[in-house]
Amino acid sequence: MVRATQTEIDEAVEALRAGGLVAFPTETVYGLGANAADTVAVGRIFELKGRPSDHPVIVHLDNPRYLHRWVKDMPDAAARLAARFWPGPLTLILPKADEVNEIVTGGQDSIGIRVPSHPIAQQLLTAFGGGIAAPSANRYGHLSPTKAEHVRDEFGDALPVVLDGGESQIGLESTIVSCLDGAVRLLRPGYITRSQISAVVGDLAPAGDAPRAPGDRSLHYAPLTPVEIVESEDLETRAAEFAGRGAKVAVLAMRPPMHAQRQMTWINAGKKAETYAHNLYSHLRTLDRVGSVKILIQAPPLDEPWAAVNDRLSRAVGLGGRAPESGAG
Repeated sequence: MVRATQTEIDEAVEALRAGGLVAFPTETVYGLGANAADTVAVGRIFELKGRPSDHPVIVHLDNPRYLHRWVKDMPDAAARLAARFWPGPLTLILPKADEVNEIVTGGQDSIGIRVPSHPIAQQLLTAFGGGIAAPSANRYGHLSPTKAEHVRDEFGDALPVVLDGGESQIGLESTIVSCLDGAVRLLRPGYITRSQISAVVGDLAPAGDAPRAPGDRSLHYAPLTPVEIVESEDLETRAAEFAGRGAKVAVLAMRPPMHAQRQMTWINAGKKAETYAHNLYSHLRTLDRVGSVKILIQAPPLDEPWAAVNDRLSRAVGLGGRAPESGAG
């Protein structure tokens, strides 16, 4: 089990208490953290990321017993979900406490709360003794970081304190569930699936007029290279169109290439949803660096284990969470 040294934790806590920012690992992706009770410090998150001010951030706690500092009330459905999935990769959208500043909530009356399970996140939160506001540790709209080196690549010397917890276990952002106005809504799919949530609270309401939530923009989680979703049988043909023009093309597939082509970089990510999700952002970062004019991605299956992957890929091409048409691949 990866843990930070006491010296590393002390340095990070000191930075947070001084109003600084700290990157730290969670089981999902790396977070860019600030003291959630310090509005100036939270503002620095938005400045460093280039994040719109109406985009809420998630407050991380080490234990649900501190919820009363951030949440006005805990609906019964939310309590059941917390009991089942916390600590873990679930963010709950709840009615905010009156004293919570709107910079944390994006000006809304709701707040996102998570209790992460990563041991270093727990070390940091416990030592700090308060809530840490933390979106993913990357420039706004870019690929989320799943390794400390990804964070350093994004921010360099602008972010001196980075706790290194190795590679993120899950590799995609948390599942977000809204528990407001007597309804339970899935706002962002993740490692915890719709079926798992329904098993705890029953049928979910349509997203409808749900509050704004992290990662809900049409274009998000995107590499710098343009992305295109392609059916499996069309991958080589589409790649050949670029190669025929002398242009480099990158491919993220679920199988090996049927034949090699010059100017083509191909990653076979396999057909297991959990492994594919774990490696997705790392693979896209690798392909982003090859200097291609386009990243072609084989359309994944549309069944539930792939829901989070399809959500992230649809946003990478600007479809706003609508899964592209695809077959089983």
